[in-house]
Amino acid sequence: MARKATPLTDAAIRNAKPAEKTRKLFDGGGLYLEITPSGGKLWRFKYQFAGKAKLLAVGRWPETSLSAARRNREEARELLARGIDPGEARKTEKLRQKALAENTFEAVAREWDKRYLSTRAASHRDKVIRRLEVYVFPYLGRRPVSDITAPEILACVRRIEAANKLETAHRALQAVGQVIRFAIANGLAESDPTPALRGALPPVSPRHMAAPTDPARVGEILRALDAFQGSPIVAAAIRLLPLVFCRPGELITMRWADVDLEAAEWRYTVTKTKAEHLVPLSRQAIAILRDLFPLTGHLPGGWVFPGGRSPMQHLSNAAINAAYRRLGIDTREELTGHGWRAVARTLLHEKLGFPAEAIEHQLAHRVPDALGKAYNRTKFAEVRRKMMQAWADYLDRLRDGAEIVPLRKSL
Repeated sequence: MARKATPLTDAAIRNAKPAEKTRKLFDGGGLYLEITPSGGKLWRFKYQFAGKAKLLAVGRWPETSLSAARRNREEARELLARGIDPGEARKTEKLRQKALAENTFEAVAREWDKRYLSTRAASHRDKVIRRLEVYVFPYLGRRPVSDITAPEILACVRRIEAANKLETAHRALQAVGQVIRFAIANGLAESDPTPALRGALPPVSPRHMAAPTDPARVGEILRALDAFQGSPIVAAAIRLLPLVFCRPGELITMRWADVDLEAAEWRYTVTKTKAEHLVPLSRQAIAILRDLFPLTGHLPGGWVFPGGRSPMQHLSNAAINAAYRRLGIDTREELTGHGWRAVARTLLHEKLGFPAEAIEHQLAHRVPDALGKAYNRTKFAEVRRKMMQAWADYLDRLRDGAEIVPLRKSL
């Protein structure tokens, strides 16, 4: 009959001496202390899994005490009771810990960029990554994404706030949260600390895009745009934008494949709503595009407004406002490329008398419609065609300095 092992004591372990050969002191339940000829004292747990005898290292004495070794044994036995091999579980955990250590915030952010931001507009993607590169990676980039804490993130975004870039600080905080949630979804982190920072930054005051609504000043700006002496591609863009008053990011990504010069139409997908949108083109808009076609219509990228460095890329998102500044237009206080939307919304209604519903549809804003989105895309189509031509003619009169006579239409 096998003799039952006498549980070990701290004194017995401390007084145990090495021998010429490795010796074992048993504690029971599969746990024993292995004493090597060199004097090392190593904890081992012997068990069986799937009919095979296995051995698990559970620590070195005295770093791992007798009580700690017993806890390790009980944890291993609990895994066995659940049908889990504790040796394999340890290997898996080591691999997980290694992956967590290697998955720095920057590495995860780059992967998030490839998998998530690749579906967004290139201009938006560039802004987000550049913001992380400048303001976040220098401080959090090398930290394992699973270890990043709320105080670390707050210190990072407060540096941005201290540089009088509060809106950028809020956007950086938002991006950090998105990266960490991406890490959680992929098993690389367990919790997102950013919700705890809600309210930690002062709120951003709403900032409206600069836009003049005085017809005389609009006329002066149109004359300045006509006098632009820079790139013919940029010149065409800044002259076309007031006529179509879309978002600048949508104008610079215009493709020749989406423009029908014969039908006088431009169709594209709205960046914010992902809905299809129709822009009726006035005679003036068609003239600008026909003049531009010999320059860019044959290029491989297909862009109406290709960038200066490569035909495979579209015009920079900053090009329009940069041109305004060259012309002496204050893009902070007076007009931005986006501001033409406000100019059109105001003057089309107040000066030309077009209905607000038609204007909102042309601005590609969400307009509730019981007949659904398919009808919504073409609603007011004929009114909008007349409106876009009337708008172009009105801008011509403003540019030429003609007397402005309010028109009220019954539509």
